[in-house]
Amino acid sequence: MIIGEIRRYLRDNSPIRVSRSMRDLAYKVLQVKERLMGEKQKEPTIDEIAKELDIRREEVVTALDAIMDPVSLHEPVYTDGGDDICVMDQVGDTKNTDESWIEQIALNEAIARLTDREKHILALRFYDGKTQMEVAGEVGISQAQVSRLEKNAIGQIKKNL
Repeated sequence: MIIGEIRRYLRDNSPIRVSRSMRDLAYKVLQVKERLMGEKQKEPTIDEIAKELDIRREEVVTALDAIMDPVSLHEPVYTDGGDDICVMDQVGDTKNTDESWIEQIALNEAIARLTDREKHILALRFYDGKTQMEVAGEVGISQAQVSRLEKNAIGQIKKNL
Protein backbone atom coordinates (compact mmCIF):
# COMPACT_ATOMS: atom_id res chain seq x y z
CA MET A 1 0.00 0.00 0.00
CA ILE A 2 2.84 2.40 0.83
CA ILE A 3 4.53 1.72 -2.51
CA GLY A 4 1.25 2.45 -4.29
CA GLU A 5 0.89 5.75 -2.45
CA ILE A 6 4.44 6.74 -3.35
CA ARG A 7 3.80 5.93 -7.00
CA ARG A 8 0.56 7.92 -6.96
CA TYR A 9 2.31 10.87 -5.31
CA LEU A 10 5.10 10.83 -7.91
CA ARG A 11 2.53 10.54 -10.70
CA ASP A 12 0.18 13.28 -9.51
CA ASN A 13 2.44 15.93 -7.94
CA SER A 14 4.62 17.13 -10.75
CA PRO A 15 4.43 20.44 -12.63
CA ILE A 16 4.99 18.57 -15.91
CA ARG A 17 2.81 15.67 -16.97
CA VAL A 18 4.82 12.55 -17.63
CA SER A 19 3.35 9.23 -18.74
CA ARG A 20 2.55 6.68 -16.09
CA SER A 21 4.90 4.09 -17.61
CA MET A 22 7.76 6.61 -17.52
CA ARG A 23 7.04 7.47 -13.89
CA ASP A 24 6.90 3.78 -12.98
CA LEU A 25 10.24 3.22 -14.69
CA ALA A 26 11.69 6.21 -12.85
CA TYR A 27 10.43 4.76 -9.57
CA LYS A 28 12.13 1.44 -10.36
CA VAL A 29 15.34 3.26 -11.27
CA LEU A 30 15.28 5.12 -7.95
CA GLN A 31 14.67 1.89 -6.04
CA VAL A 32 17.59 0.15 -7.74
CA LYS A 33 19.78 3.21 -7.22
CA GLU A 34 19.03 3.23 -3.48
CA ARG A 35 19.60 -0.52 -3.18
CA LEU A 36 22.93 -0.36 -5.03
CA MET A 37 24.03 2.60 -2.91
CA GLY A 38 23.34 0.55 0.20
CA GLU A 39 25.23 -2.46 -1.13
CA LYS A 40 28.28 -0.68 -2.59
CA GLN A 41 28.39 2.40 -0.33
CA LYS A 42 28.82 4.62 -3.38
CA GLU A 43 26.57 6.10 -6.02
CA PRO A 44 25.93 3.59 -8.82
CA THR A 45 26.63 4.56 -12.41
CA ILE A 46 23.91 4.80 -15.03
CA ASP A 47 25.33 1.68 -16.68
CA GLU A 48 25.08 -0.29 -13.43
CA ILE A 49 21.46 0.72 -12.98
CA ALA A 50 20.66 -0.13 -16.61
CA LYS A 51 22.32 -3.53 -16.28
CA GLU A 52 20.43 -4.27 -13.09
CA LEU A 53 17.08 -3.42 -14.71
CA ASP A 54 18.03 -4.97 -18.07
CA ILE A 55 17.20 -1.80 -19.99
CA ARG A 56 19.18 0.57 -22.21
CA ARG A 57 21.29 3.31 -20.64
CA GLU A 58 19.24 5.96 -22.47
CA GLU A 59 16.03 4.72 -20.85
CA VAL A 60 17.54 5.21 -17.38
CA VAL A 61 18.63 8.75 -18.21
CA THR A 62 15.24 9.59 -19.73
CA ALA A 63 13.40 8.19 -16.72
CA LEU A 64 15.51 10.21 -14.29
CA ASP A 65 15.10 13.37 -16.37
CA ALA A 66 11.33 12.86 -16.52
CA ILE A 67 10.90 13.14 -12.74
CA MET A 68 13.17 16.12 -12.21
CA ASP A 69 11.47 19.37 -11.31
CA PRO A 70 11.80 22.11 -13.92
CA VAL A 71 14.09 25.02 -13.07
CA SER A 72 13.33 28.62 -13.89
CA LEU A 73 15.82 30.32 -16.19
CA HIS A 74 15.76 33.23 -13.75
CA GLU A 75 16.60 31.10 -10.71
CA PRO A 76 19.90 32.19 -9.13
CA VAL A 77 22.57 29.50 -9.06
CA TYR A 78 25.28 31.65 -7.46
CA THR A 79 25.32 34.92 -5.56
CA ASP A 80 28.47 36.96 -5.07
CA GLY A 81 28.04 40.23 -3.20
CA GLY A 82 24.63 41.04 -4.62
CA ASP A 83 25.34 39.97 -8.19
CA ASP A 84 23.24 36.93 -8.98
CA ILE A 85 24.21 34.46 -11.66
CA CYS A 86 21.08 32.84 -13.04
CA VAL A 87 20.56 29.65 -14.99
CA MET A 88 19.98 31.83 -18.07
CA ASP A 89 23.51 33.21 -17.72
CA GLN A 90 24.92 29.68 -17.79
CA VAL A 91 22.92 28.44 -20.77
CA GLY A 92 24.22 29.58 -24.12
CA ASP A 93 22.57 29.22 -27.50
CA THR A 94 25.16 29.73 -30.18
CA LYS A 95 22.77 28.75 -32.97
CA ASN A 96 19.95 31.25 -32.35
CA THR A 97 21.85 34.46 -31.68
CA ASP A 98 20.73 37.93 -32.71
CA GLU A 99 23.48 37.92 -35.31
CA SER A 100 22.29 34.69 -36.90
CA TRP A 101 18.71 36.00 -37.05
CA ILE A 102 19.89 39.15 -38.79
CA GLU A 103 22.00 37.14 -41.23
CA GLN A 104 19.03 34.87 -42.00
CA ILE A 105 16.76 37.86 -42.63
CA ALA A 106 19.38 39.46 -44.89
CA LEU A 107 19.84 36.18 -46.80
CA ASN A 108 16.07 35.81 -47.27
CA GLU A 109 15.85 39.37 -48.60
CA ALA A 110 18.80 38.80 -50.95
CA ILE A 111 17.22 35.60 -52.30
CA ALA A 112 13.88 37.39 -52.72
CA ARG A 113 15.56 39.81 -55.15
CA LEU A 114 16.48 36.99 -57.54
CA THR A 115 14.36 36.09 -60.52
CA ASP A 116 12.05 33.09 -60.28
CA ARG A 117 14.26 31.19 -62.70
CA GLU A 118 17.38 31.82 -60.58
CA LYS A 119 15.54 30.81 -57.40
CA HIS A 120 14.35 27.62 -59.08
CA ILE A 121 17.86 26.70 -60.27
CA LEU A 122 19.39 27.38 -56.83
CA ALA A 123 16.65 25.36 -55.15
CA LEU A 124 17.28 22.40 -57.45
CA ARG A 125 21.04 22.64 -56.96
CA PHE A 126 21.32 23.29 -53.23
CA TYR A 127 18.06 22.07 -51.67
CA ASP A 128 17.46 19.06 -53.88
CA GLY A 129 21.18 18.35 -54.38
CA LYS A 130 20.97 17.91 -58.13
CA THR A 131 23.94 18.27 -60.48
CA GLN A 132 24.13 21.00 -63.07
CA MET A 133 23.42 18.42 -65.77
CA GLU A 134 20.26 17.23 -63.97
CA VAL A 135 19.09 20.82 -63.50
CA ALA A 136 19.80 21.57 -67.16
CA GLY A 137 17.67 18.62 -68.24
CA GLU A 138 14.80 19.61 -65.96
CA VAL A 139 14.81 23.32 -66.84
CA GLY A 140 15.49 22.76 -70.55
CA ILE A 141 18.74 24.69 -70.92
CA SER A 142 22.40 23.71 -71.30
CA GLN A 143 24.71 22.87 -68.40
CA ALA A 144 26.83 25.92 -69.27
CA GLN A 145 23.77 28.15 -68.93
CA VAL A 146 22.94 26.57 -65.55
CA SER A 147 26.51 27.21 -64.43
CA ARG A 148 26.36 30.84 -65.59
CA LEU A 149 22.94 31.49 -64.00
CA GLU A 150 24.02 29.82 -60.76
CA LYS A 151 27.24 31.88 -60.63
CA ASN A 152 25.36 35.13 -61.34
CA ALA A 153 22.68 34.35 -58.73
CA ILE A 154 25.25 33.61 -56.05
CA GLY A 155 27.09 36.82 -57.00
CA GLN A 156 23.85 38.79 -56.65
CA ILE A 157 23.20 37.27 -53.23
CA LYS A 158 26.73 38.15 -52.07
CA LYS A 159 26.34 41.70 -53.41
CA ASN A 160 23.00 42.15 -51.61
CA LEU A 161 24.36 40.84 -48.32
